[in-house]
Amino acid sequence: MVKSIDDYYDIVGPQIIAEIHKKARKLYGKHIVHINSTFQGGGVAEMLLSLIPLMNDINVTTGWRVLHGNPDFYTITKKFHNGLQGEDFNFSDIKQQLYLETNEDFSQITHLDHDCVIIHDPQPLPIIKFFKKQQPWIWRCHVDLTSPHQELWEFLKHFIVRYDHMIVSNEQYKKEDIPIPQHIICPAIDPLDPKNKEIDSELIDYTLEKFEIPNDKPIITQVSRFDKWKDPINVLKIFKNIKKKIDCRLVLCGSLASDDPEGVLIYEQVKEAAGNMLENKDVILTTVENDILVNAIQSQSSVIIQKSLREGFGLTITEALWKSKPVVASKVGGVPIQITNGKDGFLFDPMDLKGFENKIIELIEHPDLAVKIGKNARDKVKKNFLITRQIVNYLDLLDEFINN
Repeated sequence: MVKSIDDYYDIVGPQIIAEIHKKARKLYGKHIVHINSTFQGGGVAEMLLSLIPLMNDINVTTGWRVLHGNPDFYTITKKFHNGLQGEDFNFSDIKQQLYLETNEDFSQITHLDHDCVIIHDPQPLPIIKFFKKQQPWIWRCHVDLTSPHQELWEFLKHFIVRYDHMIVSNEQYKKEDIPIPQHIICPAIDPLDPKNKEIDSELIDYTLEKFEIPNDKPIITQVSRFDKWKDPINVLKIFKNIKKKIDCRLVLCGSLASDDPEGVLIYEQVKEAAGNMLENKDVILTTVENDILVNAIQSQSSVIIQKSLREGFGLTITEALWKSKPVVASKVGGVPIQITNGKDGFLFDPMDLKGFENKIIELIEHPDLAVKIGKNARDKVKKNFLITRQIVNYLDLLDEFINN
């Protein structure tokens, strides 16, 4: 069933619902389109799956296009993604050529006669080069841009400067060498999605049993892609030390998105590192694409961990905070926007494995602390990181660029 903005009334209250309807009136009759690289898998697709129907519900006509690329293209753009987050790689002419050709080919089958075009992340970034631009274009970058691969960045800048506006998730990601307006919009979760809505204990128990996840001891969970930047190997190291002191279980719940060809490789590395812990279910790996399963795992977990080396924002953290779960996370990228250390979660240097270990043990041994932290966390998400707040931010930006 398609959701309506009014379905959020009891969650966020009348003030923000009225604000959304008021701002939407300025955009009646306008047509917006979003373009990204995948319909399923990852935070961008999840946000668009909620954002776009709700924008249409408030009479701001909004469409969605998904870039078409072959496996070689996604292998290259994964390297670009890693490069934007600081990783070195061989930035060859053939990579540039395939990147541009894929976007040019897509432009030949895509008509953009909209009032505003919003491009997400680097995969479709250069498509602007292949259109006769007649409307505002916005580039929405979801990754950490604090220290990009310099040669790659210089290449991508040729396309970025064609845009009218750039959106990032964090003040730190603004770039002084980009001479276009830059705006911050934090990612957001949908509290009515199956992944985030409240489910009862009976459904939690049924779902965990269905997917063979025992519920007989405390569960520590990391929900994320199987990605080197999520550092799952060191999550295993942390868990092995915790396991020596507390009988508990680790669940690594991750997707294998179609635009992330490295995912299978990382998954196999984690599987090998876990070894016999998989056989006795001390460690459980799951790649099942099932929102209720993610909800059940997060809801039942004693502690959520997010030990990322880089993190553009981290919607899996937001999901856990919304469920009033204590989160122990790396102090990187957009994570400190969500967590105030010691108040609504806990932050550590990503390589402080001992810090992660000790705090997780403390939270399992002191559930009263976990409950206190969890309540503060939910309140913060409600105020700042729900889809309704993101809609308000988009409406303000679209009004500025379309009507002024």
